[in-house]
Amino acid sequence: MQIAASRVASIHYTLTDADGRVLDKSPESQPLRYFHGAGNIIPGLEKALDGKQAGDALKVEVKPEEAYGVRNDALVKVLPREAFQGVDKVEAGMQFRAQGEGGPLLLTVIDVGDAGVTVDGNHPLAGQTLHFDVQVADVREASEQERQEGRVQPA
Repeated sequence: MQIAASRVASIHYTLTDADGRVLDKSPESQPLRYFHGAGNIIPGLEKALDGKQAGDALKVEVKPEEAYGVRNDALVKVLPREAFQGVDKVEAGMQFRAQGEGGPLLLTVIDVGDAGVTVDGNHPLAGQTLHFDVQVADVREASEQERQEGRVQPA
């Protein structure tokens, strides 16, 4: 059976950056299961997997536009320290969820100064070309509930 819209695919993957550093990897005994065609994985990887079947192996290079987007410098802001009331110590690298104009946003603290806290609303992988080494483990028809919800049901 081939990977196609409204099917559930299970893949093993290793994600590396341009320098070959491993950024993420599926656990060996637990492939990533996703509902194909519903935007549950990045578009560039989903397109590359279309039509593949169990046993297929592929290497995929995904440009930022088909992954987590290009970096947007307008998403780097300095917020007043008062915006972090209730947080004992704000440090670089911390992440906070916020509500932005376009919906939920993950903010990463990149600097803490006397004047304020500099945060970055870009996805941590924005602007990067991603490299996937993928092996398709399984493809199956989605259940009616999965088709209605557009996502894989827990096992």
